[in-house]
Amino acid sequence: MKQGYKEKRMVLTVIYHVFTLLFALVMIYPVVWMILGSFKDSNEIFQQAQKLLPDSFKLTNYEVGWQGFAGYSFGIFFKNSFIIAGLSTIGAVISSAIVAYGFARCEFKFKGFWFACMLLAMMLPFQMIMIPQYIVFNKIGWVGSYLPIIVPQFFGQGFFIFLNVQFIKGIPIDLDEAARMDGCSIYSIFPRIILPLIKPSLVTSAIFSFMWRWDDFMSALIYLSDPYTYPVSYALKMFSDPTAGSDWGAMFAMATLSLIPIFFIFLTMQKYLVEGIASTGIKG
Repeated sequence: MKQGYKEKRMVLTVIYHVFTLLFALVMIYPVVWMILGSFKDSNEIFQQAQKLLPDSFKLTNYEVGWQGFAGYSFGIFFKNSFIIAGLSTIGAVISSAIVAYGFARCEFKFKGFWFACMLLAMMLPFQMIMIPQYIVFNKIGWVGSYLPIIVPQFFGQGFFIFLNVQFIKGIPIDLDEAARMDGCSIYSIFPRIILPLIKPSLVTSAIFSFMWRWDDFMSALIYLSDPYTYPVSYALKMFSDPTAGSDWGAMFAMATLSLIPIFFIFLTMQKYLVEGIASTGIKG
């Protein structure tokens, strides 16, 4: 009886891993197709779309793509993306942690109301606030610069605030009381006690923030007009020209390079990402 149970469990485990592997292959196939397509000629990419491997691996697309356009190499666009994503991530992580500490540990009037407003604002589609934001930023003269993209991140992001609130609520309040007995104020408890303990949540917020800002196409399309200021997400579109022809090979090559920072971050920070999401879910 016990032997039959073990065999049944082993069969179910094998079936589970087979289906998981097949699902993973389906999900990753477009990325693999793009990466291998970056070594093909533009004509070969769509004329032999069903063929995964190129006839011969060529680096021409990477050379042509890196040259960029309008006299600007893709090195400039990568630099712009790092500036936007880096500063936005710093602002979003720090401001969201501070606001979350206020919601989780401080008492003030209408706290529940303001927290509900924050959740409602988080649920609003970007398309609803896109035009009002543009009007405001245009009136104060920010359109054409990085300010409309970066500055709002320094005022807290709803998802990260909610994530940090749930994590902070899981930290025993006794630690705060012990710190007060040692002379800490409510302002010094945050950097000395709370901040070191929510490291997984902060790293999780940083990973998502960097990824979202790195891939942000719409904000660059709305607010940036000078090619010198374009990030990678928007510069890739310049390879597509329906009137004169599109250089798909160069686009695939630069898109492949744009995946490297995100892949590196997930590879090095995976432990903190899983810990932050899992711990927040359990404590919430």
